[in-house]
Amino acid sequence: MKISSIYKQINNYVKTSLILVFAIILVACSKDSPEKIAAVVDRSSLPQLHATEITTIISDSGITRYRIFAPRWDVYDKASQPYWDFPNGIHFEKFNLEMKVDANIHSQYARFKENEQLWELRGEVRATNLQGDLFETEQLFWDQRVKRIYSDSLIKITQISHIMTGIGFESNESMTDYIIRKPQGIFPVNEENISKTSAVLKTSK
Repeated sequence: MKISSIYKQINNYVKTSLILVFAIILVACSKDSPEKIAAVVDRSSLPQLHATEITTIISDSGITRYRIFAPRWDVYDKASQPYWDFPNGIHFEKFNLEMKVDANIHSQYARFKENEQLWELRGEVRATNLQGDLFETEQLFWDQRVKRIYSDSLIKITQISHIMTGIGFESNESMTDYIIRKPQGIFPVNEENISKTSAVLKTSK
C-alpha cells in the first residue's frame, strides 16, 4: 500500500508540474508583440531551401546546360521578387551542345532573380572561354533570356598575346564574341604574364 501511495503522489506531482510548465509557456507567448509574431510568420525573409557545399546540374528542355559549385545556396521563393542567393561565392561551368565546358565563371558573391532570369555576380569575378581568354571585373550580369553577358564596370581581358582594358563590356554566353564599350588600352603580354595567366586559368575552379 505504501508503494502504491507513493506512486500516486509522484504521478500527481508530475501532472501538476506539466500543467504549470504549459501555463508558463502560454503566458509567455501571449506577451509577444504582434510585430514579433509577424516576424516569425513572415516567410519572405526566410529561405525555403538552405544547402551547403553543393554541386548541381541545371538542365533546359532535357539538355544539361550548366553545372554549379557553391559553398552555400539559399532560395527565397516567398520574396516579392523570388531569388537565389550565394553569399559565399559560386563557380559556373557552361556546357555546349557537345557537352563540353565552353565557358566558366567564378565570383565571391552571386544572386539569381528567378522572374527576370538574371544573374548578378560580384567580387573578383573571373571568367574564361574555350580559347583560354581570361576576363576579370568586379561586377558581371548574365541575362539568360537574351543569352547575353555584360558589365558596366572596369574590365580586363587577358589573351595569349595582349591585355585589353576598358569600361563596360558585352558578350555572348560563351564569351567568344565580345566588345569593350569604352576601351582604355591594349598592352602586350610578356612571358612572365603568360605564365601567370595560365596558372590562373588552371586554378580558376
